[in-house]
This record gives sequence, structure tokens and C-alpha cells, in this order.
Amino acid sequence: MVTVSAPGKLIFMGEHAVVYGQPCLVTAINRRLTAFMEQRDDGKVDIEAPDASDTRFVEKAITAGCAAWGIVHNGLSIRTKSELGMYGFGSSAAVTVATLQALALLFQKSVQKKELFRVAKQVVVQVQGMGSGFDVAASIWGGTLYFADLGKTIGEIHARYRESNDQTISTMPLVVGYTGTKADTMSLVADVAKKKAQYPEKVDRIFQAIAKLVKEAKARILEADWERVGKLMDFNQEYLRDLGVSSEKLEVLISAAKKAGAWGAKLSGAGGGDCMIGIVTRDKRDATRKAIEQAGGHVVDVLPNAEGVRVEI
Repeated sequence: MVTVSAPGKLIFMGEHAVVYGQPCLVTAINRRLTAFMEQRDDGKVDIEAPDASDTRFVEKAITAGCAAWGIVHNGLSIRTKSELGMYGFGSSAAVTVATLQALALLFQKSVQKKELFRVAKQVVVQVQGMGSGFDVAASIWGGTLYFADLGKTIGEIHARYRESNDQTISTMPLVVGYTGTKADTMSLVADVAKKKAQYPEKVDRIFQAIAKLVKEAKARILEADWERVGKLMDFNQEYLRDLGVSSEKLEVLISAAKKAGAWGAKLSGAGGGDCMIGIVTRDKRDATRKAIEQAGGHVVDVLPNAEGVRVEI
């Protein structure tokens, strides 16, 4: 048996625009999905994924991995265990990446990260019908990434050391609040596509503006300038409102975080539900967490900049 785990993700900035080739900033989080895989000799493929609502990602990953890497098997057993929950942390990408890496390991195939990305993105697009691949990249490379051009550009970001308590991405003063509502990512992406078809110039201007914010945020993260990153997140949220992907509950939690002293706050992901994120000073972190809870949200404890896909012993 082989055991492989892959992290979930949080997108800092650039959602929706990334679908059209614009850049985004995404980080791997310390909640993981683990895949256990072993061979069998009865020709059957048995999948046990109690935390998954859709096993097609595992099924398609096995088919695609075998085709891409010349693997012939006589049956497989796959079991998954997830810490990602229903928060919108990229479980589809994580289970795809973990399954493919486990398959390669089980059959002793040496697969580079770019090849793993190519096949995993292909699987996700096949199942979902669309996808930029930033969540797949986060699960593979880990860390915090600048992702652009639908995966042609994938760069790791490392904040420079500063004489402060908030000096690295791993210690970024981040707060995550869950709305209690599961987002329908595909519907939201489709809604934005319709809006882009109706108002192409307006939506393109929004995407270009978001891209500028992402590029500046990348530079500010390199300097560990979290206060400015927070302000840029606020600006990004304004554009997401213009796209119509925020929700009343998200806005309530974002407002609560801001009033409690967060430097900035925005939705994270497709919108419509799932999570919001905020960056706060350490002395206001507890107050911000309390404000989110009092506003009806659920604070989710995660750490950014986690390790990418890995073999577990």
C-alpha cells in the first residue's frame, strides 16, 4: 500500500479573473486530503471516499494516469480521508492530485510536477467542464503561488525577513470565516461568463483591474507588508461585488471583521458562500475572530504556506 496526501487551498486574490488567464495568488493550507492505494488481483477498482460527494475525480484520475503513464493494473483499492470539510478548500483538486501521485508511486513511475499538473488539470476540467488549475497547482507545489496564464506561469512566493512578528507568509495574521453556506462554484463561474458575454468591455476592465491588484499584492507579500495587502484585498472585494459573486452573509462577515480592526477582508473562492478571509494585526486577532462568530460565521483554523503533495510514511 502507498499513502499520499495533498493540501487544500485558499485563494488570496484574483478569483474569477484567473479563469480568463489573469493572475491570482493562492496558498496551500495545512488541512490535507490523504489517499491510500493498493493493488488487487480481481480486476475491480474499489473506491471508498466517505468524505466525497463525487468519486468521479478519483475514477477519472485513475483512467487518465494509466493512459498518460502506460500503467496496466489488475484491480485497485483506493480509500481517501479528508480534513478539508465543506469549506471550499479545493477538495476536488486535492483528491485528484493525491490519487494521481499515489498511482504513480504504486507503479514506480517518476512523474515531474509539471506533468502531474498537466494530467490533474485535465481530469478536473473533464469532470467540472472548466477550471483554471490554480487549485491543482497549490495542491502540487504547496507554499504560496503566483499563478497566471492558466498555468503557464507558476511561481513560488517567499516573503523576505522583517523585524516584526508578521514576517513570513507562514505567520501571516490570517483569519478565515465560514458562512455556513456551500457555494455552487460552477454556477457562479457560469454567471460571470454570462455577464462577460453581455458586457465584455466592462467585465474585461474589472479583470484587468483585479490583475493589477494581484501584481501589487505579490510585491507587498514579498515585503511582508500585510497592512497594504489588506487594503488591496478590500479593493479586490469591491470588484467581486461588481461581478455579483458576493453574498449577504459574506458581506456581513467581511464587515464584522473590518469593524473589529482587520486590515482588509474579502471573499475567498467563487463567492456566493463558503469562506471569507481577513488579515489582522496580532493584537486584534482574537477580537476579529469573536466578531465573525457573533455575526453568525464559523472561524476555521488554518495556516497558509503548507507543503505540497507528499508521500506519507
